[in-house]
Amino acid sequence: VARRLSLKKHPECHSMAGGKAIEHLAQTGNQELLTFRLPMQHYRNCDFSFSGLQNLVNNAIVQKEKEEGIQEGEILSCVKDVAAAVQHAVAVHIIQRTYRAMLFCIKNSILPSKNATLVVSGGVASNQYIRKGLQNLADANDFALLCPTPRLCTDNGVMIAWNGIERLRAGLGVLHSTDGIRYEPR
Repeated sequence: VARRLSLKKHPECHSMAGGKAIEHLAQTGNQELLTFRLPMQHYRNCDFSFSGLQNLVNNAIVQKEKEEGIQEGEILSCVKDVAAAVQHAVAVHIIQRTYRAMLFCIKNSILPSKNATLVVSGGVASNQYIRKGLQNLADANDFALLCPTPRLCTDNGVMIAWNGIERLRAGLGVLHSTDGIRYEPR
Protein backbone atom coordinates (compact mmCIF):
# COMPACT_ATOMS: atom_id res chain seq x y z
CA VAL A 1 0.00 0.00 0.00
CA ALA A 2 2.85 2.39 0.84
CA ARG A 3 4.41 1.73 -2.57
CA ARG A 4 1.08 2.25 -4.34
CA LEU A 5 0.57 5.52 -2.46
CA SER A 6 4.13 6.61 -3.46
CA LEU A 7 4.96 7.41 0.15
CA LYS A 8 8.69 7.63 -0.66
CA LYS A 9 7.72 10.91 -2.37
CA HIS A 10 5.79 12.19 0.66
CA PRO A 11 7.83 14.84 2.51
CA GLU A 12 7.13 13.30 5.93
CA CYS A 13 7.90 9.74 4.85
CA HIS A 14 10.72 9.75 2.29
CA SER A 15 13.18 7.93 4.59
CA MET A 16 10.70 5.54 6.23
CA ALA A 17 9.92 1.93 5.45
CA GLY A 18 6.40 1.39 4.10
CA GLY A 19 4.76 0.11 7.28
CA LYS A 20 6.29 2.89 9.36
CA ALA A 21 5.12 5.49 6.82
CA ILE A 22 1.55 4.13 6.92
CA GLU A 23 1.59 4.22 10.73
CA HIS A 24 3.01 7.75 10.78
CA LEU A 25 0.44 9.18 8.35
CA ALA A 26 -2.43 7.25 9.97
CA GLN A 27 -1.87 9.10 13.24
CA THR A 28 -3.36 12.26 11.77
CA GLY A 29 -5.72 10.63 9.27
CA ASN A 30 -9.43 9.96 9.63
CA GLN A 31 -10.02 6.22 9.38
CA GLU A 32 -13.76 6.75 9.03
CA LEU A 33 -13.57 8.55 5.68
CA LEU A 34 -12.88 5.22 3.95
CA THR A 35 -14.17 1.82 4.98
CA PHE A 36 -12.68 -1.41 3.74
CA ARG A 37 -14.51 -4.71 3.97
CA LEU A 38 -12.52 -7.09 6.14
CA PRO A 39 -11.03 -10.15 4.49
CA MET A 40 -12.14 -13.73 5.07
CA GLN A 41 -15.22 -12.91 7.16
CA HIS A 42 -17.05 -15.98 5.86
CA TYR A 43 -14.20 -18.36 6.82
CA ARG A 44 -14.48 -19.85 10.29
CA ASN A 45 -10.78 -20.55 10.75
CA CYS A 46 -7.77 -18.71 12.12
CA ASP A 47 -6.04 -17.93 8.81
CA PHE A 48 -4.92 -14.46 7.78
CA SER A 49 -5.04 -13.05 4.26
CA PHE A 50 -4.51 -9.53 3.02
CA SER A 51 -4.78 -10.02 -0.74
CA GLY A 52 -8.50 -9.18 -0.88
CA LEU A 53 -7.93 -6.11 1.25
CA GLN A 54 -5.06 -5.04 -0.99
CA ASN A 55 -7.34 -5.25 -4.03
CA LEU A 56 -9.99 -3.12 -2.29
CA VAL A 57 -7.36 -0.55 -1.30
CA ASN A 58 -5.89 -0.43 -4.81
CA ASN A 59 -9.37 0.13 -6.27
CA ALA A 60 -10.06 2.89 -3.73
CA ILE A 61 -6.76 4.59 -4.58
CA VAL A 62 -7.55 4.46 -8.31
CA GLN A 63 -10.97 5.99 -7.60
CA LYS A 64 -9.47 8.76 -5.45
CA GLU A 65 -6.86 9.50 -8.14
CA LYS A 66 -9.67 9.90 -10.69
CA GLU A 67 -11.64 12.14 -8.32
CA GLU A 68 -8.60 14.32 -7.68
CA GLY A 69 -7.47 14.28 -11.31
CA ILE A 70 -3.98 13.04 -10.52
CA GLN A 71 -1.80 10.36 -12.07
CA GLU A 72 -0.52 7.23 -10.37
CA GLY A 73 2.63 8.13 -8.47
CA GLU A 74 1.36 11.52 -7.30
CA ILE A 75 0.38 12.04 -3.68
CA LEU A 76 -3.35 12.03 -2.90
CA SER A 77 -4.66 14.88 -0.77
CA CYS A 78 -6.42 12.23 1.37
CA VAL A 79 -3.32 10.03 1.76
CA LYS A 80 -3.47 10.25 5.57
CA ASP A 81 -7.09 9.10 5.59
CA VAL A 82 -6.26 6.18 3.29
CA ALA A 83 -3.36 5.22 5.59
CA ALA A 84 -5.59 5.41 8.66
CA ALA A 85 -8.35 3.33 7.07
CA VAL A 86 -5.91 0.69 5.84
CA GLN A 87 -4.12 0.47 9.16
CA HIS A 88 -7.45 0.12 10.97
CA ALA A 89 -8.69 -2.63 8.63
CA VAL A 90 -5.41 -4.54 8.98
CA ALA A 91 -5.52 -4.19 12.78
CA VAL A 92 -9.12 -5.39 13.03
CA HIS A 93 -8.40 -8.35 10.75
CA ILE A 94 -5.37 -9.36 12.82
CA ILE A 95 -7.24 -8.93 16.10
CA GLN A 96 -10.29 -10.90 14.93
CA ARG A 97 -8.25 -13.79 13.56
CA THR A 98 -5.99 -13.84 16.62
CA TYR A 99 -9.04 -13.94 18.87
CA ARG A 100 -10.36 -16.93 16.90
CA ALA A 101 -6.98 -18.64 17.38
CA MET A 102 -7.02 -17.91 21.11
CA LEU A 103 -10.52 -19.40 21.43
CA PHE A 104 -9.49 -22.44 19.41
CA CYS A 105 -6.45 -23.02 21.62
CA ILE A 106 -8.47 -22.64 24.81
CA LYS A 107 -11.26 -24.92 23.57
CA ASN A 108 -8.78 -27.63 22.57
CA SER A 109 -6.69 -27.31 25.76
CA ILE A 110 -3.63 -26.25 23.77
CA LEU A 111 -3.02 -23.38 26.18
CA PRO A 112 -3.07 -23.45 29.97
CA SER A 113 -6.32 -22.26 31.53
CA LYS A 114 -4.34 -19.64 33.49
CA ASN A 115 -1.31 -17.54 32.62
CA ALA A 116 -1.66 -17.90 28.84
CA THR A 117 0.58 -15.62 26.80
CA LEU A 118 0.10 -14.08 23.37
CA VAL A 119 3.45 -13.50 21.68
CA VAL A 120 3.62 -11.01 18.81
CA SER A 121 6.79 -10.35 16.85
CA GLY A 122 7.99 -9.29 13.44
CA GLY A 123 7.06 -6.10 11.64
CA VAL A 124 3.44 -6.16 12.77
CA ALA A 125 4.56 -5.91 16.41
CA SER A 126 6.35 -2.64 15.72
CA ASN A 127 3.08 -0.91 14.78
CA GLN A 128 1.82 0.76 17.96
CA TYR A 129 -1.81 0.91 16.78
CA ILE A 130 -1.90 -2.83 16.13
CA ARG A 131 0.06 -3.57 19.28
CA LYS A 132 -2.43 -1.54 21.36
CA GLY A 133 -5.35 -3.45 19.81
CA LEU A 134 -3.66 -6.77 20.60
CA GLN A 135 -2.94 -5.56 24.14
CA ASN A 136 -6.65 -4.80 24.58
CA LEU A 137 -7.49 -8.26 23.21
CA ALA A 138 -5.02 -9.93 25.56
CA ASP A 139 -6.26 -7.94 28.56
CA ALA A 140 -9.92 -8.75 27.81
CA ASN A 141 -9.11 -12.47 27.73
CA ASP A 142 -6.69 -12.64 30.68
CA PHE A 143 -3.68 -13.26 28.46
CA ALA A 144 -0.28 -11.71 28.94
CA LEU A 145 1.04 -9.97 25.83
CA LEU A 146 4.72 -10.43 25.06
CA CYS A 147 6.33 -8.31 22.35
CA PRO A 148 9.98 -7.57 21.76
CA THR A 149 10.87 -3.90 21.75
CA PRO A 150 9.92 -2.21 18.45
CA ARG A 151 13.57 -1.91 17.40
CA LEU A 152 13.72 -5.72 17.29
CA CYS A 153 10.44 -6.06 15.36
CA THR A 154 11.49 -4.80 11.95
CA ASP A 155 12.98 -7.97 10.51
CA ASN A 156 11.65 -11.51 10.86
CA GLY A 157 15.23 -12.75 10.42
CA VAL A 158 16.08 -11.04 13.70
CA MET A 159 13.09 -12.73 15.34
CA ILE A 160 14.19 -16.14 14.07
CA ALA A 161 17.71 -15.53 15.38
CA TRP A 162 16.33 -14.36 18.73
CA ASN A 163 14.21 -17.52 18.96
CA GLY A 164 17.35 -19.57 18.21
CA ILE A 165 19.27 -17.83 20.99
CA GLU A 166 16.47 -18.43 23.49
CA ARG A 167 16.20 -22.10 22.46
CA LEU A 168 19.98 -22.52 22.70
CA ARG A 169 19.98 -21.00 26.20
CA ALA A 170 17.14 -23.31 27.26
CA GLY A 171 18.67 -26.34 25.51
CA LEU A 172 15.42 -26.95 23.60
CA GLY A 173 15.50 -28.50 20.14
CA VAL A 174 19.13 -27.60 19.53
CA LEU A 175 20.98 -29.68 16.96
CA HIS A 176 24.57 -30.14 18.10
CA SER A 177 25.80 -32.17 15.13
CA THR A 178 25.08 -31.61 11.46
CA ASP A 179 26.21 -35.12 10.45
CA GLY A 180 23.79 -36.67 8.00
CA ILE A 181 22.09 -33.40 7.07
CA ARG A 182 22.09 -32.48 3.39
CA TYR A 183 21.89 -28.80 2.42
CA GLU A 184 20.54 -27.67 -0.95
CA PRO A 185 20.79 -23.99 -1.87
CA ARG A 186 18.06 -22.57 -4.07
